[in-house]
Amino acid sequence: SMLYCSTRGGVVGWDFQAVLFSGFAPDGGLFMPEEIPVLDSATLQSWSHLSYTELVLEVCSLFIPQHLIPRAHLTTLLGAAFSRFPLAGVVRVAKLKDGLRVVELWHGATLAFKDLAMSCVGQFLRYFLSKLNRHATIVVGTSGDTGSSAIESVRGMKGVDIIVTFPKGRCTPVQELQMTTVKEDNVHVFAAEGTSDDIDVPIRKLFSDAGFVEQHGLMSLNSVNWARIMVQVAHFFYAYFQCAPSLENSPLPEVEIVVPTGGAGNITAGCVAVKMGLPVRLVAVVNENDIIHRAVQLGDFSLSQSVKHTLAPAIDIQDPYNMERLFWLLSGMDSSLIKGLMEDFYSTRKLRLPPCLHKTISEVVSSRSVTDRDIVETMRRCWEENRYLLCPHSAVAVQHHYQQQQLKHASLSRCCLATASAAKFQDAVLKAGLTPEIPAEIRALETMATHSTPMRRGE
Repeated sequence: SMLYCSTRGGVVGWDFQAVLFSGFAPDGGLFMPEEIPVLDSATLQSWSHLSYTELVLEVCSLFIPQHLIPRAHLTTLLGAAFSRFPLAGVVRVAKLKDGLRVVELWHGATLAFKDLAMSCVGQFLRYFLSKLNRHATIVVGTSGDTGSSAIESVRGMKGVDIIVTFPKGRCTPVQELQMTTVKEDNVHVFAAEGTSDDIDVPIRKLFSDAGFVEQHGLMSLNSVNWARIMVQVAHFFYAYFQCAPSLENSPLPEVEIVVPTGGAGNITAGCVAVKMGLPVRLVAVVNENDIIHRAVQLGDFSLSQSVKHTLAPAIDIQDPYNMERLFWLLSGMDSSLIKGLMEDFYSTRKLRLPPCLHKTISEVVSSRSVTDRDIVETMRRCWEENRYLLCPHSAVAVQHHYQQQQLKHASLSRCCLATASAAKFQDAVLKAGLTPEIPAEIRALETMATHSTPMRRGE
């Protein structure tokens, strides 16, 4: 039976249900499976013909034991989760000029990739809450997309209240409207001073108080929650099977998957897929908030003086807490090492990675950092060559493809994850000299009443 532990070693033997209803582990770490299942090439071959939703089912089945959610029920829950997606296949790959492949992960209710995992997690919650007859209070800090996606997954749901805190003035107008126009009584939205990293500080404190967490049934739907990462693992299998040249040969061919990276949830899911035996090479591309790039390139995981406000705001993150999961996974699950490293990091705001860990990370993940100017030029070029609008986060990934093309590097098959629709980032589209395409559901938000509570520093 699959069990879970904290990356810092203070908690072991939790089951999926307990982990789903939690946030940070009581010892301050993050939950991970005690072991990662490894797939042989025959299983990978058999999965290669599956649809995206079928891949999500197979991945989830490995991490959720049958006695907690029987497979038939899991199939029904995932069917319900994806029923609101207007695209029949839920996810698709746009094949563009000069080998550019863009994996569109954003066809959900809020036009962001987070809808994929969040829809599933909302259904898992519904399933367990009705079985247990209990109440949950979800606490979410967001840099933009997570908040609205979490709200959509549980709005109006019995037995759940959701509290979402966003950094006032640092989300796009559309992101803010998607949170503040929701009227359901179980949704509570706070507009906070400061950055998304500032918001994470009190949330982490809340979750370290085990008595308070239990008393109020607190849980998180941020990518702190393992269930989010688990569903996102399926992105990498889907992208691989769509983009691998041929699966007839042994060993299976490698594919490079380029990931716009902020809080590092998606890149962590990619590392889990690698540990499961998927032959992918991961590229984490960040904006000018470059802590992950410095960690991969130099072994320097140290905070900058401030978070830069860029054209790709959802990845304006300087403290990417999921890197703790990645460090744990790539250190050989060495909890005592991770406990020491992360406690040092959170007390000094600096960390020099041990050479052996840095070496392992740089073998699995490579990285780049791009500027706002790079983002604008990439959006413009992609439009001129393909009549295809990229959101600024997706452009962060595509910029890497254009750079590799220019260097004429030997061609691995490559695909870029597109994490949001350009419709959510109209200012960035205008800055690139392009015309936004605004869907009716986005236009409708502009005439709706808004509701949020201001939250000042220290409150």
